[in-house]
Amino acid sequence: MGNVENIYTHVLKFLKLLYFVINLFGVCNSQLSPTFYATSCPNMSKIVRGVIKRARKDDARIGAKFIRLQFHDCFVSGCDASLLLDDANGKDSEKNARPNLSIEGYEVIDKIKTKLERVCPGVVSCADIISLASQISVSLVWGSNMQVQLGRKDSREAFLNRTIVIPGPRETLSEILQKFRDQGLDSTDLVALSGAHTFGSARCTVFSHRLYNFNGTGRPDPSLDPKYLQSLRGQCPNIEKQSPPTLIKLDRTTPNYFDNNYFKNLKKKSGLLQTDQELFSTPGAKTVAIVERFAENQTDFFESFSEAMMKMGNIMTLTGNKGEIRMNCRKVN
Repeated sequence: MGNVENIYTHVLKFLKLLYFVINLFGVCNSQLSPTFYATSCPNMSKIVRGVIKRARKDDARIGAKFIRLQFHDCFVSGCDASLLLDDANGKDSEKNARPNLSIEGYEVIDKIKTKLERVCPGVVSCADIISLASQISVSLVWGSNMQVQLGRKDSREAFLNRTIVIPGPRETLSEILQKFRDQGLDSTDLVALSGAHTFGSARCTVFSHRLYNFNGTGRPDPSLDPKYLQSLRGQCPNIEKQSPPTLIKLDRTTPNYFDNNYFKNLKKKSGLLQTDQELFSTPGAKTVAIVERFAENQTDFFESFSEAMMKMGNIMTLTGNKGEIRMNCRKVN
């Protein structure tokens, strides 16, 4: 009988320990909160919004730039602002990686950080600035306050060698889906986040292969609408480089609005990038039905986009005593 009681006691202690570990893990993963700065920096959102509004007067594409910046930051080593670090102490910046050479918006992030340091010194992380800037950029064109989780810390390292995980504009749908799965994101997340191309632009060199020599065939991409093809050829002659580069709107119908016309364009074979059009034109792909869904129901797209942005923003975040709050987003303290 005593042995049974001893076993029972040990099992009870184990269950209590297991309960403690589970709760501890839960606390670590629940440190992000939309009200994280409610006391420490209550005017944070207002300050960020003000800087972005002024930036939009000079650059209508700044919102799309922020979303792309966040995407490229989060995919490499988590949402830790490692992308913002410049070269220093023999460490190469992620900015030097080929997928990041066209990333823009760093100067506006610097302006936001400078203003926040004046009001709340040493409080707001650069990683959270990126996330909030993306959220506010969407809300300014969408008109809805998409919730964003805050409380991240900044990385002390850059990860140039990991930038190969960033999806490329010429990769196949299966390759991109695998890269999303590696980050804990699914097909719906891929299609929803691709919907950010409802605004923004791309250089001709990014998609010119679709116009003249698709997959080495010497012919255009058959998934391109013929009339759209001729329009693009008129704007993008068959040259590798243009100076200054010609920029083409990712959404040919409503490029200045956050809506679901991007998906309607895909159904009309009018997706600008190869990776866009393949979401709908790849036979048997799960993404086809999701594109159909979002094209028919804008509310569904908005809800899925918000959820996907939140999931992406939670990739490998640094919280608690991990990382730091940089004083300058371009260098470690």
